[in-house]
Amino acid sequence: MHNLTIGGIDPRTGEPFAYYETIAGGMGARPTKHGVSGVHTHMTNSLNTPAEALEYAYPVRVRRYSLRPGSGGAGKYRGGNGIIREIEVLTHCEVTLLADRRTRGPWGLAGGQAGAPGKASVIRKSGSVEEMPGKFSTQLRKGERIRIETPGGGGWGPVDAK
Repeated sequence: MHNLTIGGIDPRTGEPFAYYETIAGGMGARPTKHGVSGVHTHMTNSLNTPAEALEYAYPVRVRRYSLRPGSGGAGKYRGGNGIIREIEVLTHCEVTLLADRRTRGPWGLAGGQAGAPGKASVIRKSGSVEEMPGKFSTQLRKGERIRIETPGGGGWGPVDAK
């Protein structure tokens, strides 16, 4: 799970705003089933924020919101895929991310492979892309974007098991 905050002054109202979201990842596979994609597995009272609700309430544009293909670990049962969430800010903002699983993805079990580790990047107005650590705070100017790719879940059982 990734914790994202975005804050600044909303140009539509002149008032300060603060947005906080937990972004789901892939659930690990189980001995009899594949993992679930794009789900909160340990913070079960939290759901995704629909793009339309986010754009209506805050000065942001959701550029991409999708599952992260191939991020679940291989195995007899595959781990669930993580999520890709890319948000463009429509005003100067402070953005903070608190996340883990950057060096190694969630491990597989019983011979299953690890899921893909997470990553985050900032896309500047110039087009340059800055790879970011799991924990950071930075300022974005109007038109810049934060892209978050959450880890996939670990696989269960050897790949060649039937």
